[in-house]
Order: sequence, then C-alpha cells, then structure tokens
Amino acid sequence: MHVVVSPLEKSADNQVGKVEQFSYDNRVVKLFIIATVIFGIIGMMVGLLAAVQLFYPIFNFNTAYTTFGRIRPLHTNAVIFAFVGNAMFAGVYYSMQRLLKARMFSDALSYIHFWGWQLIILAAAITLPLGLTTGHEYAELEWPIDLAITLIWVVFGINVIGTILKRRERHMYVAIWFYIATIVTVAVLHIVNSVELPISAFKSYYLYAGVQDALVQWWYGHNAVAFFLTTPFLGLMYYYLPKAAGRPVYSYKLSIIHFWSLIFIYIWAGPHHLIYTSLPDWAQSLGTVFSIMLLAPSWGGMLNGLLTLRGAWDKVRVDPVLKFMVVAVTAYGMATFEGPMLSLKNVNAIAHYTDWIIAHVHVGGLGWNGFLIFSIFYWMVPRMWKTQLYSVRLANVHFWLGTLGIIVYALPMYWAGVTQSLMWKQFTAEGFLQYPNFLETVSRLKYLYMMRSVGGLLFLIGVFVMAYNLVKTAAQGTFMADEAAQAPALAKVAPTGGAWHSALERRPVIFTVLALVAVLIGGVVEMLPTFLIKSNVPTIASVQPYTALELEGRDLYQREGCVNCHSQMVRPFRSEVERYGDYSKAGEFVYDHPFLWGSKRTGPDLHRLGGKYPDSWHYQHMLEPESMSPGSIMPAYPWLLEQTWDKDMLPKKVTAMASFGVPYPADYASRAVTEANAQAKRIADGLAQNGVRVSPDKEIVALIAYLQRLGTDIKADPAQAEAVDQTATVQP
Repeated sequence: MHVVVSPLEKSADNQVGKVEQFSYDNRVVKLFIIATVIFGIIGMMVGLLAAVQLFYPIFNFNTAYTTFGRIRPLHTNAVIFAFVGNAMFAGVYYSMQRLLKARMFSDALSYIHFWGWQLIILAAAITLPLGLTTGHEYAELEWPIDLAITLIWVVFGINVIGTILKRRERHMYVAIWFYIATIVTVAVLHIVNSVELPISAFKSYYLYAGVQDALVQWWYGHNAVAFFLTTPFLGLMYYYLPKAAGRPVYSYKLSIIHFWSLIFIYIWAGPHHLIYTSLPDWAQSLGTVFSIMLLAPSWGGMLNGLLTLRGAWDKVRVDPVLKFMVVAVTAYGMATFEGPMLSLKNVNAIAHYTDWIIAHVHVGGLGWNGFLIFSIFYWMVPRMWKTQLYSVRLANVHFWLGTLGIIVYALPMYWAGVTQSLMWKQFTAEGFLQYPNFLETVSRLKYLYMMRSVGGLLFLIGVFVMAYNLVKTAAQGTFMADEAAQAPALAKVAPTGGAWHSALERRPVIFTVLALVAVLIGGVVEMLPTFLIKSNVPTIASVQPYTALELEGRDLYQREGCVNCHSQMVRPFRSEVERYGDYSKAGEFVYDHPFLWGSKRTGPDLHRLGGKYPDSWHYQHMLEPESMSPGSIMPAYPWLLEQTWDKDMLPKKVTAMASFGVPYPADYASRAVTEANAQAKRIADGLAQNGVRVSPDKEIVALIAYLQRLGTDIKADPAQAEAVDQTATVQP
C-alpha cells in the first residue's frame, strides 16, 4: 500500500542547498487557542440558555436582547466562527509551518488576522442581540461585518499562499490540499451569498429574492458546513492523527480520491435542504443525487483516518488524545452517512423542520468538530510549553463527560424529531387531523428538551475541565514563542518527473486554480438556470408587492428572529394542506428580500396566517402568548407595544426594493410614509373597536400589518387541494 510520507520524514527532493536555521511562530497559535477556549465556553453557555428557554420560557428574561429569536443566531455564530473558527486557525498555523518547513509568510499578517477575527466576533456579539441581522441562517451578520470578514479572509489567504510559495518542502502534504480548498471556496461562498444593497450603516437587503435567494443561501449554508467545518478539519485530521498515532496515513491514493471527489461533489448538494419546497424539482433532484454520491468520498476519508490507527489500538486505549480522535472521526462518519440519507425524499419528509435536524447537526458539531479540537489541543499545548499534559486522568474525565453529553443531547432530539413528524401527519379514521392544535406537539417535547439541556450541560462541564487542564499544563511548562527549526533550502528548479499528482503537488498555484474550478462547476450549473430561465420561477399575477407598512413589519419579523421558530413554506403534503392551507408556490415569493422559509418549526408554519385571526388576537399574542395559546413556549414581546417604527427609513427601503425590480409606482417612495400612516391608522382604529388602545406608530401595528398579509395574494383552489391529497407522495 502506497502511503503518504510522514511529516517527520524528509523528502529526497529537499536534499539540495545548505541547511537553513529558522523558527516557527507559536505566539499566534497560542492566541488562537486561548480565544477558542474562551469563545467556546461563551458560545456553549448561550446555547444552553437557548435550550432551557424552550421548556422554561421565563429564561427569555422578558427583554428584547435575550429572546430565543435573537440569541439562537448568537449561539450558532459563536460556536461556528468563534469556537470552531479560532480552533481551525490555531491548528492550521501550527501544522502549516511544520509541514512546509517555513515560518508563516508574515508575522504582521498573522496578528492582523487574529485581532481582526476577534473584532468580527465582538461585532457579532453586539449586533445580533440588538436584532441587526440579514435573516440568512449562518450568515446573519450585516454588510459592514461581511466586508470585514472578506478583508480578514484575504489576509489569511495571502498568509497561507505566501507560506506555501516560500516553503522548504517541495511536495505539499495532503493536509495542505484541504487548507487550500477551504480558503478559495469559503471566499467564493461568502462573496456570492453576501451580495447586499446597504440602505444604512446596519441595514441591507439581499439582491436575490424568494426561490433564488433560498437556493443561494442553502448553497452557501450547506457548503459553509462543508468548507468551514469539514474540509479544514479533514486537513487537521490528516496531520494530527498520524502525529498522535506515530504512524503514516493509511493510503496516499485514497487521500487523492478523497480530496478531489469531496470538493467536487460537496458543492452540488445544497438543494437537499429545500426538498419539497417551492424550489424547482430538477434542482431538488440534483441535490439528492449528489448527496448520495457524497457518501463515498466522505466515508473514504473516515476510513483513511481510522485505518491509520492499525496497529496502534493498544495506544488508543490509554491515550486520551487518540480517544478523542477516534470518536471525532466516527462522528464524522455518522454525520456524513445521515446527511445523504436525509436527502432522500421519503426520509426528508419525516425529518425536515423537526428536531431530528438539530440532533444531526450537533452530532457533527460536538462529535466531529468539538472532539477533534479537544484532541488537537491536548496534543499541541504540552509540546508548545515543553512539558507533559498536567493530568491524563482529567482528560479521560473530559472524554467521558463529552461522550455522555453527546449521547444525552442527541438521542432525545432524534426521539423528538420522530414524535413531531408523526403527530403532524397523523389522521383519525374519519380523515381529520388527530392533532390539529400545533401546541399539542410542543407540549409532548418539553421533557425531551430538558434531557437535551442535561446533555449540553455535561458537554460544557467537560470543556471547563479541559480549560483547567490546559491552564495547569501551561503553568508547569515553559512556552516556546519562537520554536527553533532547520531544513535544507528548496532548490529553485522547475519541478519535473513523478506521478501526475505528485507533480501537481509541487505546483501550488496550478493546484489552487484546479481546486477553485472543481468547486465552481457545481454552483454555476445549479444556479444559472434558476436565475436565467424565467419559467423556473413562474410569476403569479395576483401577487403584489408589500405595502410600505407591511415591508416595515417584515423587517421587524426578521429583526426579532421569528424565522428561527416559524417556517413560511407549506409543503405539498395532505397533512400540511389540511393544517395550514394551500401549498406554497414559487411565484408567491418573488418580492421577498430575503426569503424567510425557515429550517425549523418550533412553532407552526405562518405562510397562510393572513386573515386567520383578528388583529386583536395578534396584539394579545405578542403581549402575552399564553393568553391566546395556552402552553405556548413563545416569549412575550412587550417592547413592540412601546417602540415606534422608523418612518425616516421607510422611503429608503421602498427605493431599495424598487431598484431590485419590485413594481412600485414611480412616486411610491415619496408617499410611502403617508400611506403607511394611513394603513397603520386603520389597524389602530380596528383594534380600538375591540378594546385595544394603541398608537398607530407603534411597531406592533406594523408587525400586525405584515402578519395579516401572509399568504393572502392567492386563494386556495379546492380542486387543487383535492389533487394534492391524491398525489402527495408521503403517507399521512
């Protein structure tokens, strides 16, 4: 079996020129490690708070800044970009220098990268609780922060590519391939998904609308998981697992197949997040096909990692670093098996919008990313501080706390997901929904949500144990800020000979271009037809733009994070048509910037909400949810009754929408405030007739205007509904 040369071994190609003395920069690695631990604890504590809010709503604290809708994106951003992101950078900076036998290209760029990334995280921590959000899942940060992310990512890319170009090791080890793919693909994903029109310092609208916006968002959302949470960590696996095991990677050929097939196939699978939605069927099917294909390279990488441990299983039993790694790679295998299975339409019909997806995400996030990070830190810190791990026993305690935490977290969420789906779809013998009240499903889940919180708490306690262990390890050692190293200079000769991929590894620029081409193909093929072929998103004559007041209300709905609990997508199932109304059409969303289809139903779908309840019901529901819906876990929103909607911004918002092609009259922006005031007065007068006194300029009035508009542009056709009953592909 042809194996990858261990990073400990020297390439024969390098035996040219004199030996050079240099040093590795451990300072920046240290900073990223510290940031990882701090933000990991903060992000997980926020996640635990959000979990508790779902069974004990009093922990929303009745303030605008701590509701579930606002802190849920704070949790996801903190864990993904602050915890996992900082850990990725720590692992990359440490491993790259040693794999390339070179200090990072620029110390200045390293520290600009570090401090710039922390400022971005700080900006996210401030703006998200304030309700400053774009509404795109995993991309909620507003346009100034998006620009900052772009700049810092360019700094990171220059530093990495520059280091590769000045390397002393001729061949690029497999981990470097994955780092390159990460840099170029994340840049493309972020830029394409962040095409926004700013209308103020912290408000923008996406260029894309409705179905097109959904496709772009989940092309980004799926591949952010792929190229921020997966490919860089596969690169880290390929470096740290052989190092910890003291063995070379199992198969060089399998590494090649794994890398190229993974980055090519992964980019196509985004539409599997939109199965049974208004996305064109061909795009849904394409996402399903490539998701199933993705199973092969994903498991190829998992097997390459696990088989590297052949002959080292005795060491695995006693070494906590390898224990964490084995569970991490196994969790990666489980998550990448489950993902393709969830893309199958019959499975997706059960799992989508349920807590099953929460379990799936956290098996990958806690098991794959979390455990690999822990193993890497337990391996790196003693070496950077020239000492031994303070306590192997504490590391083992952390391992079992983390493992038990994942199990206690995931199993209740799988159970909750299946329970939700079966209750939503259950009919009586007479043909009526057995559980027509959505809250009946919510009440069944509270004890499962409590168990999930216990699992999260166990995992968090394990992180505190690790933090203590690492601090004590550093305290007993001596930090090597500049670690001395030596290597022969790389000859300045044109690379020749060798196998095709070996030759490609010596040409980093060509390698980078080919990786970029591989990931661009899928995105171009998927998105261009939806954008260029008008029939893919048919228009509906009765669908009209939002009024100025409704547009303002929609922005308030987005600000409060309602999309985190409510979907706006009625799927073509008998159960959903019976529960919510006519299924959603692509043409209904052509003026939605951004789309708000959602990905989780903690509350019912709202796409056909308009006209279902009187205005006074919505008023009381936002003031005190349980007064209208006994047993509700929704937080109250009393500030909506006190705060006034922003009249000064309204003309700018209408002008922005008109620039996207929304067919407002030419003078509508100039009279937007006047018309909004008139509509608000009609709503306030109607409320007054029902004993509710409210000023027309309050935010609650604008929100009611939007909620009452939802799904009212088309009327349900009974014959069409009957056809859906007969043709639905999912059994109730």
